[in-house]
Amino acid sequence: MVPVYVVTGLLESGKTTFIKETLMTQEWIEEGLTVLITCEEGEGEYPESFLKVNDIEKLELEEQEDYNAVFLQGIEKSYQPMQVIIEYNGMWDFEKFLQVSMPKDWEIGGVYSTVNGETLDAYLKNMRKLVMEQMTESELIVVNRCGEDVDRGAFRRAITVQNPMAQVLFEKPDGTIIPPGEEDLPFDITSDKIQLEDTDFGTWYVDTFDHPERYMGKEITYLAQAFRPKGMEESMFVPGRMIMTCCADDVRFYGYPCVSKDKLAFNSGDWVKVTVRFGEGFKTPSGEERPLLELLKIKTSKPAKEKVVYL
Repeated sequence: MVPVYVVTGLLESGKTTFIKETLMTQEWIEEGLTVLITCEEGEGEYPESFLKVNDIEKLELEEQEDYNAVFLQGIEKSYQPMQVIIEYNGMWDFEKFLQVSMPKDWEIGGVYSTVNGETLDAYLKNMRKLVMEQMTESELIVVNRCGEDVDRGAFRRAITVQNPMAQVLFEKPDGTIIPPGEEDLPFDITSDKIQLEDTDFGTWYVDTFDHPERYMGKEITYLAQAFRPKGMEESMFVPGRMIMTCCADDVRFYGYPCVSKDKLAFNSGDWVKVTVRFGEGFKTPSGEERPLLELLKIKTSKPAKEKVVYL
């Protein structure tokens, strides 16, 4: 298969920088020829030295109509690339882009969006529909050049409505990632009883791992799959979810051990709705301390619409 990676965003949103400094450094980029299709002239450039070192053939498009099945078939015939990267014009219709037939064995490997934090508020006020539409298919959205005045929580909530499966990262002007704060979380951290939506588990799990003190003694309700590792007592189990950390090849089950007053019988992988009290007291075989959940309620449930959640 030939993966096609699409990077979209408005002009000067940082697409070129993302491709050069992030996408091309990922381990899943195969050795061999990469065809890079640029759909606009931005502030960033691709030096010849960069293209040569990374074995990249750069092609330019000026009009959306030029992006068609014949154009893509020509690339396959002439270059037979290992992968294709498209720096997409954020002003073009993305739905039309998705409707173009790709050559056999080509498939979308990932869609990523970049946003300039310096212009984010103005764009949301004046071009909200356009800004949001280009992110509907993105699995990762990077908001760069974020100052203190950027309302990260409001943007994250807006994205959650438009594309609940997207991972959103905020970067400072110097490029360092801004750790999620309480205002960035998609649920009310101040409440003693927290209800997680179906797509919130990954965010919650990471935050509990980094900041367990925020949740001590609180009741958490969420949809989970029930598993019991070999050797675990019958009064214990792990209610968790499959989480994709970066790509389809990196999906693992995550969750915390949970203790019940009674023995629990279930089939491995059963979907359940649980209410637990977050606490501490579990030690791994290697002696590491981990949170321990106390089961308050459990009932069988329908599977989640999306069985895999994202960090």
